This record gives sequence, structure tokens and C-alpha cells, in this order.
Amino acid sequence: MGNPTGFMTISRQTSTELPPAERIQNFKEFHVPLHTDEQQAQGARCMDCGVPFCQSGMVLCGMVSGCPLNNLIPEWNDLVFHGHWELAVRRLLATNRFPEFTSRVCPALCEAACTCGMATGEPVTVRENERAIIEYGYESGVIRPVPPPARTGKTVAVVGSGPAGLAVADLLNKRGHKVAVYERDDRVGGLLMYGIPNMKLEKWVIDRRVDVMKAEGVAFVTGADVAGATGPAPADLTAQYDAVVLCCGAKQPRDLAVPGREAQGIHFAVDYLSGVTRSLLDSAFADGRCLDAKGKKVLIIGGGDTGNDCVGTAIRQGCAAVTQLEMLPCPPAERAGTNPWPEWPKVLKTDYGQQEAIAVFGAEPRLWQTTVKEFLADENGHVRGAVVQKLESKTVDGRPAMVPTGEEFTLECDLVLIAAGFTGCEGYVAEAFGVERTARGTVADHGFATNVPGVFACGDMRRGQSLVVWALREGRDAAAAVDEYLMGYTNL
Repeated sequence: MGNPTGFMTISRQTSTELPPAERIQNFKEFHVPLHTDEQQAQGARCMDCGVPFCQSGMVLCGMVSGCPLNNLIPEWNDLVFHGHWELAVRRLLATNRFPEFTSRVCPALCEAACTCGMATGEPVTVRENERAIIEYGYESGVIRPVPPPARTGKTVAVVGSGPAGLAVADLLNKRGHKVAVYERDDRVGGLLMYGIPNMKLEKWVIDRRVDVMKAEGVAFVTGADVAGATGPAPADLTAQYDAVVLCCGAKQPRDLAVPGREAQGIHFAVDYLSGVTRSLLDSAFADGRCLDAKGKKVLIIGGGDTGNDCVGTAIRQGCAAVTQLEMLPCPPAERAGTNPWPEWPKVLKTDYGQQEAIAVFGAEPRLWQTTVKEFLADENGHVRGAVVQKLESKTVDGRPAMVPTGEEFTLECDLVLIAAGFTGCEGYVAEAFGVERTARGTVADHGFATNVPGVFACGDMRRGQSLVVWALREGRDAAAAVDEYLMGYTNL
């Protein structure tokens, strides 16, 4: 720790965000990074505490606290403070192969567990320090293609190029195995490419990393729907490769079984977001091939990250109004003294979609403790409104539950986006490989192996819907399991 009093004498300073009214004019990222000197000063705020919960990734009170990747945060914070940027890059990459992703889209579990934050109320700017480190790595040439010095002669097929698939492919290639990644979409990236809007993660960031991986020997095959109409059959993959890793995500959306669901104009949020991104990348929206919220009254069902992404996207398209329904109660603005860390409820985080909605419409669009009871359609069968019922928190059979209060009201809408979570992976790939699944729709856990010899699974497909940082952790651990299967031991 180069500055033992830094956490007391230096205030937390983050990157500048463009004003909401300005950033909603396009789909570009809207953070202006700190100057190098300012970023190094932020590294000095790290306390080098005796128990760095930020990097622990351990379960406390039934919740995971700290970074699931076990990033060595105090070490590279100190290197940032001293200006040893190249060493910081190498220390960061020792645990996280894709900091350019996590520093943009991770909710910063490390900062929530920061001892400095608990002591002063202002955690260290871990995520922004991480972004500064990795961007220095690219700009300086520290990050460049480094193919493995030797090959093992083993081959691996990775099905799916989301964060878990990229992580497992990168590490197995580094080990010396020959890796091919099969992706059913036209671009590499999976969730990163089509599930996360551009304003949170511009796609050149993904392409930059994929180009490095290609130069290091990883092969990517796009438009390859394994077990589908456009991809190789599972039997061909298992015959051609020594191991197969399934990283197909958990894209099966949860539907709403309510009257009127069949009305036109009701769509799953994941289809809406992916369509918008695809049209943006293909033609800057000139092809007109995505759902357009312009001039529409939009109702979004679900208050999580996907729902918030829909808010920000609809506003950028020029929607006339947007309302977001969330079943749970509104979390507190700050943790109460009787609410010990890290127990639920977490404090309410300010997300970008809500900031933008307030700037445009003058009010927060999210309605807490609400759900849809029925959709209403016009004479042409198109949705025109929704009957919304209010909920209250009660204990049912000894467990907390949200139940209707009997109070209802009607909301006008002509575009509905369902962002109610996911129920597991799309089953056709697992079924084609003969892989067992759980009642949740995920692949049955056998320590990253499956019931089929030589076939492994990781990421959301195995763990269930989760964060990008957890997908990267899944990929890292799965790579070690595959390596041990192929070689009899692992050094990953």
C-alpha cells in the first residue's frame, strides 16, 4: 500500500457521464474516463485491508460477496497508484482474461464488498481502475496475440461464443489445445453481442478481443446452429473433437400466462434488444428490420437489467412513453443500520435507463409491487392496454411472497416487452447431445462434465441465468476440468 492514508485524504472520483438528454441521441457509450493522474490517485484509495473482501468471492450469509473471479484487486490498485501500468495489466490478466467486458457491464460486486466503502461510504473505484488498466494494455501493445509455443495434439469444440464460451476457448487454446468455437448467430459474442445494448458495450470491444484470439489460433465458425438446420450434428462434433463444451446460455424467456397474451405487439425483451442491435450494426437502422418503439406507449414487464436495457433502448428510439413494472418492493436508498452486510435487501442502484427516463419524461417510469393481470386488445387484435394489479409482501406457508392486494388499474400501451427472466437453456442442443437437464432447465451438474463422456457444459447453460462475471468464472473452471480430462492433469 503506497499511500496508507489515501482512503482518508482522497475522495472517490469516477468518470464523467454525458448528460441523459445528450446521450440518448445515439447508441454509443457515454462515459468520459478520468485523466491518468486522476485514475492513479484513485488507486491510492485502496486500504490494503487485512481481509480484502473485494477479491474473496465467498459465500457470506447465503450470498456471494466480492469478485467471483478472485481478482487480485489490492495488488493492481497499488500498481496503478505507482504508475506501473504494464505490471498492472499482467496482474489483472492473471485472473480475468476479459477485463474490457467486466469493466463495462459488471455490477461491481467487488465495490459492494469493499472495506473502504463500509468504512467511509465510498468504495474504491475498482471497476474504473480495471477499465483503465485494460485499455492501457491495448493502447500500449502489452495485449497482443501470443500463440501457445506448442500444441498438445488435442482438439476441443466450444458450442456458443458468449462470455463463458470465449473464456473456455481462450484458456484451452493457451494450454495448447486446438479450439474451434461454433456460433449460430452471424457475429461472435453471444449475450455480449446481441443481449447487451451498444450504449453499455460497444461491439468493437468484442471484435478487438476476438481478433486477438483468432491470431492466437482459435477458430470461429459463425452461422453454425449446432443440432439445428445450419450447423454440424452433435455426432459429427463428438467424432471429430476430443472434447465438446456446451456454452449455449439460458435464453429460454419466461412467458406470462395471462388472458390476452396472444395479442399482437407483445414481444420478449431479448428478441427486441437483439433485433435493435442487429439492425444498428447491419445498417444503422436503415433496413427497418427491428421493432421500433418510436411514438409508442411502451410497457416493460420486469425491473431487472434486461428491463432497464429496454427502457434505455426505447427512449433512444423515441418512444412516446415508457412504464416499467417490477414485482418486488423498492429497495432502500441506503442500507439501514439493522440490515447487516451482505444480507438482502441491497440498496437501490441508480441505473441508466431510469436516469434517461426521468430526463425525458420528468418522472421515474418504474412501478414497484405490480404485475399484469390481463392484456387488452383492440378490434384488430393489437394490444391497447394492460390491467395491472398491485401486490403486497406477505408470508405464505412460512415463506415471503408477493400477493395481489385487490387494487387494479389500466395502463394504455401499444408495445409490450416481457423481461420476466429466463427459465433455462433452449433444450434442443442438450437433447441432441443426450445431456441430462434439471427441472430448472439447466444442464445437470457433474462438475462441468455431463452424463455424456467427453461433453462438458458451463456458463448460464449450467449455472442458470447470471452475470457476465460468473460466466467468465464458469468458463475458467470448465477449462480446467476439460484440460484435466484431456491430459490427466491441469495447469490452468
